[in-house]
Amino acid sequence: MAGKSVEKSIIAQNTFTDWITPKSSLYEDMETAHFLNLSIAGTWAGIVTLQRRFHVADTPRDVETFTENAEESLFDHESGVEYRLGIESGNFISGTCLVRLGA
Repeated sequence: MAGKSVEKSIIAQNTFTDWITPKSSLYEDMETAHFLNLSIAGTWAGIVTLQRRFHVADTPRDVETFTENAEESLFDHESGVEYRLGIESGNFISGTCLVRLGA
């Protein structure tokens, strides 16, 4: 089965990927795990924010911020959550930031 991903080339503030739901997997040592890969690349300056929401009408919550390129794997115990990655208003300085979330 092919994975799903969202990505964005950011050159301005208040720019985010679309929302994405982590991939669900079953493992022997845990009930259900939800995984998401995060990638931040490029030559840029600013603050990239990972946000989570629990349903479509929910207000996004800041989970983690980044000030440099990063590659991470995320894990969430809760099903039905969604994530997005981007730069909030006032947090873009310069350059092009390439962000990607993949499940």
